[in-house]
Amino acid sequence: MALLDPIRAVILDLDGTLVDTLGDFELALSAMLGDLGVAPDAVERGFIGRTVGKGSEYLVLQTLGHVGLATDDRALLDHANDRYQHHYGRINGQASELFPGAAEGVQALRALGLPLACLTNKPGRYAQELLAAKGLASAFDRVFGGDAFARKKPDPLPLMETCRALGHAPAHTLMVGDSLNDAQAAHAAGCPVALVTYGYNHGRPIREVRASAYIDRLDELASMRSSA
Repeated sequence: MALLDPIRAVILDLDGTLVDTLGDFELALSAMLGDLGVAPDAVERGFIGRTVGKGSEYLVLQTLGHVGLATDDRALLDHANDRYQHHYGRINGQASELFPGAAEGVQALRALGLPLACLTNKPGRYAQELLAAKGLASAFDRVFGGDAFARKKPDPLPLMETCRALGHAPAHTLMVGDSLNDAQAAHAAGCPVALVTYGYNHGRPIREVRASAYIDRLDELASMRSSA
């Protein structure tokens, strides 16, 4: 049996799966650090790639520690988060690009008649704006950000709620992501998971993470069904 044979709906992660957003993160974090009096080149893309995926609050917290600022200063953390959100909202989509095969993969899944949801730990309004900027907004039936539910991935709650919104059981809903976060959430929710090999995954090889399939391009997914 091929991967898509029992699948009735698909959930896709955003950063690192559909869109390479490291450029956006780099610009927003650099601007935030500039507001805090830190050299804007104090954070490099390698660090960002290892850190993204757990929500903006986590990214900001880890960045403060990375550049030697106090991470237990609540006022500083709140100010840093405020400045980061300001800059990210201004920059969102300007320095990011779709991964090769992402748009084609989404359209191929739609052509199979599968309802699609985008589920990300990024704030929902930024997710909606980014998908629109990259021409993908209309392809998704639902879009849920990290502020949509009480908990974020890797907690299974967002996946279970997204399955409910799509109207299909977790066992028949494929999660497609790029990281351990996505896989842990999927396993806990009871969803099969496919992982892309080009994403971020906190700097670790993706094949170390248990998954139903690994794909080099998103447009490989549509062919993963029986021909009969």
